[in-house]
Amino acid sequence: QVRLVESGGGSVQAGGSLRLSCEASGWMDSGSVCLGWFRQAPGKERLEVASISTGGPIHYTDSAKGRFTISQDNAKNTVYLQMNSLKPEDTAMYFCATGTIFTIWRGCTNYNGWGQGTQVTVSS
Repeated sequence: QVRLVESGGGSVQAGGSLRLSCEASGWMDSGSVCLGWFRQAPGKERLEVASISTGGPIHYTDSAKGRFTISQDNAKNTVYLQMNSLKPEDTAMYFCATGTIFTIWRGCTNYNGWGQGTQVTVSS
């Protein structure tokens, strides 16, 4: 059973930075091969931001390219999302999730486990 715990959210001004952490206990032993970060703004659908496979390949969506960086620390079972140059439109609940399929053109898919989320609020 994979347990996902997000942290690192908070309130920042536009232009600021945050680093989100997703502690994913047991994810590499669960059959999952990748982990993704998603965000969901109030009243909107949950959308992927970036994902990373256990082997290292990374996929970014257009919303993340140039400002966000996903990375992993296998020793700590933790995946990070470094977010720079934050904008008010980045305000959302951010979730991490494990998946069982990773491709270069689509990133992580077939998600099978979700964390509870961490709130990010960016003020102008």
